Amino acid sequence: MQLTGAEIVIECLKEQGVDTVFGYPGGAILNVYDELYKHSDEIKHILTSHEQGAAHAADGYARATGKVGVCFATSGPGATNLVTGIATAYMDSIPVVAITCNVGVSLLGKDSFQEIDIAGITMPITKHNYIVKDVEQLADTIRKAFVIAKKGRPGPVLIDIPKDVTANKAEYQPVKPAAVLPSEDICEEDLDHAVQMIQKAEKPYIFVGGGAVLAGASEELYEFVKKADAPVTDSLMGKGAFPGTDPLYTGMLGMHGTKTSNYGVSECDLLVVAGARFSDRVTGNAKKFASHAKILQLDIDEAEMNKNVLIDEGIIGDLKVVLKKLNERLEQQDHSEWIAKIQEYKKKYPLTYHTESLTGPYVVEEIYRQTRGEAIVVTEVGQHQMWAAQYYKYTKPRTLLTSGGLGTMGYGLGASLGAKTGMPDKTVVNIAGDGCFRMNMNEIATAVRHNIPVIQVVINNHVLGMVRQWQDLFYGQRYSATVLNDAVDFVKLAEAMGAEGIRAATKEEFADAFARALTLGKPVVIDCQIDSDDKVWPMVAPGEAIEKAFDAEDLEKK
Repeated sequence: MQLTGAEIVIECLKEQGVDTVFGYPGGAILNVYDELYKHSDEIKHILTSHEQGAAHAADGYARATGKVGVCFATSGPGATNLVTGIATAYMDSIPVVAITCNVGVSLLGKDSFQEIDIAGITMPITKHNYIVKDVEQLADTIRKAFVIAKKGRPGPVLIDIPKDVTANKAEYQPVKPAAVLPSEDICEEDLDHAVQMIQKAEKPYIFVGGGAVLAGASEELYEFVKKADAPVTDSLMGKGAFPGTDPLYTGMLGMHGTKTSNYGVSECDLLVVAGARFSDRVTGNAKKFASHAKILQLDIDEAEMNKNVLIDEGIIGDLKVVLKKLNERLEQQDHSEWIAKIQEYKKKYPLTYHTESLTGPYVVEEIYRQTRGEAIVVTEVGQHQMWAAQYYKYTKPRTLLTSGGLGTMGYGLGASLGAKTGMPDKTVVNIAGDGCFRMNMNEIATAVRHNIPVIQVVINNHVLGMVRQWQDLFYGQRYSATVLNDAVDFVKLAEAMGAEGIRAATKEEFADAFARALTLGKPVVIDCQIDSDDKVWPMVAPGEAIEKAFDAEDLEKK
């Protein structure tokens, strides 16, 4: 049957099982939006307040559901406003398909009104991107985009469609989407070497990254940990792949990791790295990272092998498949003496914070208590992000959504809208600092418009907390451009946008406010007033080895 390009876009989305699109219309994409209007009973459209919010919402939807997130934007500034969200998804390997429309084919390259080379701009931050100049190629291109976004190491794909292509007609036949399955082809020799390394180890440690979440490898990982009989640490992106309540779990690794994990990894004789890429925030001084250990890396992306840290052995493949095959070969190990030592570290170096007033860690622990650990927690970037990683015990994958690679302030609120849209039966809480919240707080209006009942918790210390912490520790307390001493009232702002606003200045007030938020069934903003000088502990100074982690008590001793 003959369909217009706009009709083909919508039919292809339906083919792929897309039920929600996040976006913002404009002149170049009007044909697509007109067709979307006719299919509003099949594909829900969430009109965000800003295109960046749409990109983050698509990302949050993808992280929470495991499906591909989709966002729309028009040409020019509409398309460029997606860039930060696309880059965020790229850095964290999140499957998103961004569809933009551009000026007509005859106007491309002529500096036409609202023309931009969005494919050129996004080339470094997408797995692949397309400019579709021929309507005959449109359906196949969209189908390929979804496969690329999901296959192997996931990531974002952009499709740019000139406006006349959305109006032109072509023959369309529906196609059942091809199943994207992980390859079972893993090098047998590599598997054998890995098993030998694990069996020879006396002090093994397992480091879990975001790849374990993306691969859906939690069950296989749990079996592997128990068979290897090794303690477990994770990256920010790996949260929930292994239960944070398990006795073998020792907390996060790296710059704001626990002393137990940092010391343990520094002393181990084998580090098994499952789906992690050795970010500088994890390794500290890479030359001194795990210097006593042989390193066995399991990863789907060969480019990650020996990129940041030299390894001794690597297995390339889908992590779920790799762990399954290792579990078949590996006999039960016993490292009771090593684990006892790590357990002593856990007792000696617990995470602590001052309990006499309202603090970020208290807020996170209270959220954990009231949600029984069952919420989807979304964060912005900064101190609150680290507290959310440290003090909420994630027991399931896809329950912490956060910008790990790019560190995008303004990510969380849009992402929380996407997460709640994709997982409507889950409690979704976005934890933000006041600096981050300001960046995209206009998406509260989106939450109200579409009745998306997210709970927005603002850890309000009236400063850019993490940057100020660095200024305090390493820049002689010169607080350059980090003090937010203005009269912005987040409660009134929430109410002005139609949400519920609550202020909390004490622990009791926050506990009551959050309990109320859970019952309201509408968007809620809780403004939590905390001290400007509260810090994230422990911390590793930039350029130092991770075993040099220090906290407030260590500073006092100096």
